[in-house]
Amino acid sequence: MGNNVKKYNQTAKEYVQTVYEELNQRNHHETEFLQAVEEIVQSLEGVFEKHPEYMEAGILERIIEPERLIAFRVPWVDEAGQVQVNRGYRVQFSSAIGPYKGGLRFHPTVNTSIIKFLGFEQIFKNALTGQPIGGGKGGSDFDPKGKSDLEIMRFCQSFMSELSRHIGPDTDVPAGDIGVGAREIGYLYGQYKKIRGTVEPGVLTGKSLSFGGSLARKEATGFGLVYFMQEMLQDNGLDFTDKTVTVSGSGNVSIYAMEKAVEFGARVVACSDSNGYIYDKNGIDIELVKKIKEVERGRISEYVEKYPDAEYVADGNVWEVPCEIALPSATQNEIDEETAQTLIKNGVIAVGEGANMPSSLEAINQFQESNVLFAPAKAANAGGVAVSALEMAQNSSRVAWSFEKVDGKLQDIMKDIYQNSIQAANEYGEPGNLVAGANIAGFLKVADAMVEQGVI
Repeated sequence: MGNNVKKYNQTAKEYVQTVYEELNQRNHHETEFLQAVEEIVQSLEGVFEKHPEYMEAGILERIIEPERLIAFRVPWVDEAGQVQVNRGYRVQFSSAIGPYKGGLRFHPTVNTSIIKFLGFEQIFKNALTGQPIGGGKGGSDFDPKGKSDLEIMRFCQSFMSELSRHIGPDTDVPAGDIGVGAREIGYLYGQYKKIRGTVEPGVLTGKSLSFGGSLARKEATGFGLVYFMQEMLQDNGLDFTDKTVTVSGSGNVSIYAMEKAVEFGARVVACSDSNGYIYDKNGIDIELVKKIKEVERGRISEYVEKYPDAEYVADGNVWEVPCEIALPSATQNEIDEETAQTLIKNGVIAVGEGANMPSSLEAINQFQESNVLFAPAKAANAGGVAVSALEMAQNSSRVAWSFEKVDGKLQDIMKDIYQNSIQAANEYGEPGNLVAGANIAGFLKVADAMVEQGVI
C-alpha cells in the first residue's frame, strides 16, 4: 500500500528517476546494462505523464528486471586434449508479446552486463517489428577465433547440452550474433535435436537453408538497416545516391549493408575488422570482402593483396575516414563522444546503427545537437530479428518462401518501424527524434500487454 501511495504522489519525472536510481544501486557494476536502460528511460517521461496507469502497474520496475537469468558452465576438450571451461548465459527478459527471441554471442567480453543490455534492447526492438516475439539474449565468453572446427563443434555441443533445457519453438528461440554464424547454429541445432529426440527447426533461427533456414536471413540485418536509412533520408529530402559511406565491421551486417547501399547508388569506401580497417577511395570490392570473411574466414588486411592502391591501417579507427553516411555495425560503444565529433567535423550527415548500441549516450547527444540524422539500433537493425520471426513462421507452416517474398516483407517492416517511430516521437513532443520515438513505440506495445496480463 505504501509503495502505491508513493507512486501516486510522484510526478512522472520523479518516478523515472527513482526507478533508475534504485536499479543503479542494485546493478552498479553492470555498466552496459545501465547505459541501455538509461537511454530508454530518458525517453519515457512523457509516456508516464499521459499514462499514469503504467506507474500504478509498476511497468517500469518490472520491465527492467529479467523474467529469468540463467548462467552455467560449459566444459569442452581442445585439440591438445586439455579440458577448457567457459561461462554460458541466457537471459529471458520479457515474454509479454511472445516467446523470448534474441541471438547468442560468443566473444571474450560476454558477461551478465553485456547479456542483460542486449536482452533489454531486444524487448523493444522485437516489439517494433510488429511480430509476436519477446526479448531474450544469450552467449558465452568463448572466443571462436583461432579455434578449429572440431573445437567449435565440441564447444557448441556442450553449450547446447545445458541450453536445451531452457529453450523451445514456443518458449525461447535463439539465433546468431557476434561469433555465432551458420556453422555454429548448425552444431547447436544438431545437439538440440539429438538431446530432445524431435525435429523442431523453429527452435533456432539463422539456420542453413538445408534444414529450415530462410532465404534473405543472412542479408536481413544489413539490408534492413539500409531500408530504414533510405526511409529516413527520403523523409528529409535525401537519399544514398552518390553519397560516401563508411561501415565498421565486415561480418554479415556490414557486408550486406554495403551491398545494399551500393545498389542504392552510394560509394562505400571503408570497412574494418578487429585488427584494423581498409580504405579504398575507388569503392570497396564487396565480393572480395565476402570471399575473405565468409569463405576463407580471413582478415580484412588481405584485401590490399589484390588492391595494392587501397590502404590498410592496423589497429586504426575506421571513423577517421571522412564520410557522409556512417553505418556502425561492429560492436557496442565503438563511437564515443570524441569519435562523434570527428565524424561531424568530417561532414557526416546521417548515422545508422547496424550493431547493438554502437554509439555512447554522449555520442548520440553530439549527433542530435549537430542535426545529424540518427537512426538508433533498436529500430535500424531490427531487420535481422524480423526475418528470424518470418523464419519461425515458415518453420511452423512447413513451407519455404522465395527470397523476393521475404525481402518484400522485410522492406515493409522497416518502413513501418520508421513510420511508427517518427509518429511516436511527434506525438510525445520529440519531433524528428528517432531515439525517443523508437523507445516509446516499442515500450507502449509491451506495456499494454503487461497491463492486460496482470502482475506476473
